[in-house]
Amino acid sequence: MTGRIPLSLAPVGIAGLFVLVGSLVSANFAQETIAGLTQGAIFANLALALVLVERSSGLLNIAQGEMAMATTYFAFQFTQWGMGYWPAFLLTLAVAFVFGAAVQSVLIRPVQHRPPSTVVVVTIGLFILIDGLVTWRWGAEIQFLRAPFGNAVYNVGSVAIARQTLGTLLVSIAAVVALWLFFRFTKLGFGMRAVSERRDAAELMGVPVNRMLAIGWGLAAVLGAVAGLMAAPTQFLQPTMMHSILMYALAAAVFGGFDSPSGAVIGGLTLGVFLNLAGAYVSFVTPELRLPAAFVVLVAVLLVKPSGLLGSEKVQRA
Repeated sequence: MTGRIPLSLAPVGIAGLFVLVGSLVSANFAQETIAGLTQGAIFANLALALVLVERSSGLLNIAQGEMAMATTYFAFQFTQWGMGYWPAFLLTLAVAFVFGAAVQSVLIRPVQHRPPSTVVVVTIGLFILIDGLVTWRWGAEIQFLRAPFGNAVYNVGSVAIARQTLGTLLVSIAAVVALWLFFRFTKLGFGMRAVSERRDAAELMGVPVNRMLAIGWGLAAVLGAVAGLMAAPTQFLQPTMMHSILMYALAAAVFGGFDSPSGAVIGGLTLGVFLNLAGAYVSFVTPELRLPAAFVVLVAVLLVKPSGLLGSEKVQRA
């Protein structure tokens, strides 16, 4: 490690400087930027979940968004039973962890050494199963999960910031920081990093690989649950709520580099700000065109750097 900032981050740095200057000049620009960061933090959580599964298991979990949606419905059910929002939030994270670990142990582990297409079929089946079970249990009609931060608005100069927006941003970022601290400073985190980087060597050193993989899937499900819980109050709770968010998260993960957790976070935040500013200042970027706009930018980046901003280059030997 040289400690140098990768040259590929230069465009992001320039864009960040532009956004900073624009926010200082225009209150409306600043509000749109904060809203974009909030949306981007949600994308970052789910993108980080995708990257965590890919790094630990070498798989793309197509059902990651549906797992997040299902755990959000659990939180809704807990509040319906009279539980306060934050106790329901914490209990839902515990449910999400057990759910993710169980999916890896019961469904993924038996097929993890099969051809990739087999695992893809399993995750597609899980996607369909979760969607069907949630619709059967709670129905397809729109439900409402109350906003946990209230409706207060803070005025910073001429910039109005809703407490819900600020709270969503802080909780989403806190989840990412907590995961970083876990991997950086705990023995279990070191073991999981060893498995993701050198699985065979970690197994020879006595690291319980299967347990580490299950924990990785559990933590990915927790990140997905945070994304769902933060997204639900700003949109309607329904079985399709995470479909578009999963697409944005996938774009963010590829944009940042699918094997780079920090790239997933940078990609999510960058994508959120870009889409929000484009929707506010570019007339033809309507809500219906935001997802296509995200993929246009994604393709442009991948044409220049196929591994993404912070992804490692794959070297193939003849």
